[in-house]
Amino acid sequence: MPKNIIVGQSGGPTAVINASLAGVIMEAKDYEAEHIYGMVNGIEGFLKGKYVDLKDKVKTAEELNVLCQTPSSYLGSCRYRLPSPEKENDVYEKLFKELKRLDISALFYIGGNDSMDTIDRLSSYGKLIGSDICFIGIPKTIDNDLAVTDHTPGFGSAAKYVAAVTKETVRDCAVYDLKSITFLEIMGRDTGWLTAAAALAKSEDCEGADIICLPEVPFEIDGFLAKAKELFKVKNNLVVAVSEGLVTKEGKNLCEAYSEIKKVDAFGHKIFSGTGRLLADIAAEKLGCKTRAVELNTVQRSAAHIASKTDIDEAFMAGAYAVRAAEEGENGKMVIFKREGNYKCTAATFDIARIANEVKYVPSEWIASDGLNVTKELTEYIRPLIQGEPETVYKDGLPAHLVL
Repeated sequence: MPKNIIVGQSGGPTAVINASLAGVIMEAKDYEAEHIYGMVNGIEGFLKGKYVDLKDKVKTAEELNVLCQTPSSYLGSCRYRLPSPEKENDVYEKLFKELKRLDISALFYIGGNDSMDTIDRLSSYGKLIGSDICFIGIPKTIDNDLAVTDHTPGFGSAAKYVAAVTKETVRDCAVYDLKSITFLEIMGRDTGWLTAAAALAKSEDCEGADIICLPEVPFEIDGFLAKAKELFKVKNNLVVAVSEGLVTKEGKNLCEAYSEIKKVDAFGHKIFSGTGRLLADIAAEKLGCKTRAVELNTVQRSAAHIASKTDIDEAFMAGAYAVRAAEEGENGKMVIFKREGNYKCTAATFDIARIANEVKYVPSEWIASDGLNVTKELTEYIRPLIQGEPETVYKDGLPAHLVL
């Protein structure tokens, strides 16, 4: 392994993103990397000269273990999009000058789709100028929407949290003998993978979510109300899981269809919230029943107290595999997962240019014909990813965290 490497974290946090960082650190130490630098607040922070030597920060096996169970991004994050070299070449000149000064042989970026775009741009520019730095993407997203890979680190733990919350909500709603609908609004701007995890709550001791709505299917309010009326004939309390990114048949986000949404993030994505509250208000008016909306919001991203051990182990594997790939000279790649049998997960790499800016949607055959639930095949796909409970280190009655 060449002397120095650098790693950053970007985009929204997860419960296991630091397990991937731990995998990078451990594997780089095994290869006797002289310096293991960590960008503080991703590429944006690195451009401002913000980085640390992780060898000085994570020194012991105990600290590495606590890092694995620490949610959110240990190094901090950003939502900074690299400009195209044609427009702002000076940004790339500054980045590569600093990478050269630090004698960096490999750069790793842990993140989702927009982060893979960053790796794609850096590796392409590096090849253009003849740089020998290896650029490797390590996947991370609770949305599970990265192309090619079977699934993404972070999704399994978030899915476990969503399924547990759904199960607990069903219990809570069953207390009173009156007509009611509880809407659980779950993250998913473009895809419904995480919302679909609510279906896992259905088991011998739980009826599960009654209706599940994903953004892959245009949402029709009349169809939803008709389904709710039908269910009210046999039960009093309904639990409905909805993606924040539900769209109308015209292709507009549900919230956008009812109000002007003007806020966007750094990547130009419209920011939506309030889908559950909107539907609760409509249902209360049209059906005359009690309604409430629960927006899980950011708590579903970093719920490490109910993390999946499978997810933690695979996230760690992804980080370690990335270092091995760089040691073998791979460049412009992302670590992907392959599923074998029932259930084994192995890692590989794939061309980042064929992954960045692509979206993996829930297959139509895994969605119920009426668009208001999901199939058994989808729950069977998710269930192995939520298995296992890690041995958590506690301090003063609460999970211990490693902070920078």
